[in-house]
Amino acid sequence: MFRTLRRALCTAAAALLLPLTGAYAAQAADAPTAAAAPGAGYWHTSGRQILDAAGQPVRIAGINWFGFETSNLVVHGLWTRDYKSMIDQVRSLGYNALRIPYSDDIFKPGATPSGIDVSAGKNADLQGLTSLQVLDRIVAYAGQDGLKVILDRHRPDSAGQSALWYTASVPESTWIANLKSLAARYQGQDTVIGIDLHNEPHDPACWGCGDQATDWRLAAQRAGNAVLSVNPDLLVFVEGVQTYNGVSGWWGGNLMGVAQYPVQLSVPGRVVYSAHDYATSVAQQSWFSDPSFPANMPGVWDKYWGYIFKQNIAPVWVGEFGTTLQSAVDQKWLAALADYLRPTSTYGADSFHWTYWSLNPNSGDTGGILKDDWTTVDTVKDGYLKGVKAPLFPGGGSGDGGGGEDNGGGGGSAPACSASYTVSSDWGGGFNAEVKVTNTGTAALKSWKVTWTWGGAQKISSMWNASYTQSGASVTVVNAAHNGSLAAGGSAGFGFGAAPGGAATPALTCTAA
Repeated sequence: MFRTLRRALCTAAAALLLPLTGAYAAQAADAPTAAAAPGAGYWHTSGRQILDAAGQPVRIAGINWFGFETSNLVVHGLWTRDYKSMIDQVRSLGYNALRIPYSDDIFKPGATPSGIDVSAGKNADLQGLTSLQVLDRIVAYAGQDGLKVILDRHRPDSAGQSALWYTASVPESTWIANLKSLAARYQGQDTVIGIDLHNEPHDPACWGCGDQATDWRLAAQRAGNAVLSVNPDLLVFVEGVQTYNGVSGWWGGNLMGVAQYPVQLSVPGRVVYSAHDYATSVAQQSWFSDPSFPANMPGVWDKYWGYIFKQNIAPVWVGEFGTTLQSAVDQKWLAALADYLRPTSTYGADSFHWTYWSLNPNSGDTGGILKDDWTTVDTVKDGYLKGVKAPLFPGGGSGDGGGGEDNGGGGGSAPACSASYTVSSDWGGGFNAEVKVTNTGTAALKSWKVTWTWGGAQKISSMWNASYTQSGASVTVVNAAHNGSLAAGGSAGFGFGAAPGGAATPALTCTAA
């Protein structure tokens, strides 16, 4: 609902970053070993669940990475880091999807991004590209890393948010034409699983009122059918409004009208309803001062959007939620919401879907998972999300990247693990790398350790999702508290920065307990 500077704080010179942490085991402990990993192909809905091409339930557990909707016309943070390094970090933290906001400005002829550092080898393959071409690269690499992407039409133009899906300068016809253009652009690339039609419709937007100019539900049907006419495999994400029958809530967060006026599209099994929910760092709401808070919150969420899931009407995706986490109220709110979204360990993919706002630290009223250096992870925030993270999806082949790999032990009851090493970016003066640890035995692991010896003078400067000691050229890494336990066949990852660059790939040894 009440938007402050959260979406507007961005210039190419901004020096705020978004790191993420908290890898999630790639398979649940009770997952059948013979089944293919969930998430392959295009997805569809059945009741309250989202299913992959093979009919297996999947859970979206991701994060927002914004910037394409701003005057930079590209995701933020690239003025500091390489885009592949940032996507690798998202993956290593255990987020399995990216929601990428954009404005219709990226479709204008000559739309070029600003705020991308291409020095020292960073973002070298983005040099000279248009905004849409940069988006292509991000989508391709995210898919390679096992992440799915949801494209979010966030604003008609970079100037600011709009209550309705159209403005005087960006009519409905332009909105729909650009949605169709995106659907066609990524046809056949199942990394892009769907499009969020318009961000945060709010008053005077209505739901079910029948006015073609203001009824968001009817507009969503028109736009959704247009998208599906080009690419019938996509999911169509439809946000709520602000007010329904005199009851107001967050912008985009009120889906009370779905019960009487559901969105009906030409292709069945494609609608996912999306709610937004925030804490007091964004704005005050009456429920925060209720004497029963936070026990009252499940009832609030049930009323506005949770009932859609609980009554098996359709899947529900909380496309945005976030907080600075500075107040006790906000801390209680986030803990309650994470519990309401249903822990993956208990419910698996029969759960609410979500993408946290945001990876970026330069979100004015929430901050980010990354701190202001755009690398360090806010492990406290990330820790609240640990229980609702979910497995990654089948990637396009770089997850195990070449380089030194310890094949570990094979079968048998003895604990065994392997570790593979991938350099995600190298700019000469330093480099970032990711290590994937996999349980190669038949029993669950309680902990793991990875060791190697550099062939040069490399020194680690920072590490996420693990802790390390270095003595001379010898490095020992042990799991973090949240990712030491691995089911058979499961995996976790950690990343680090080191210097100087140009290091030969070391041979890794993985030890399991």
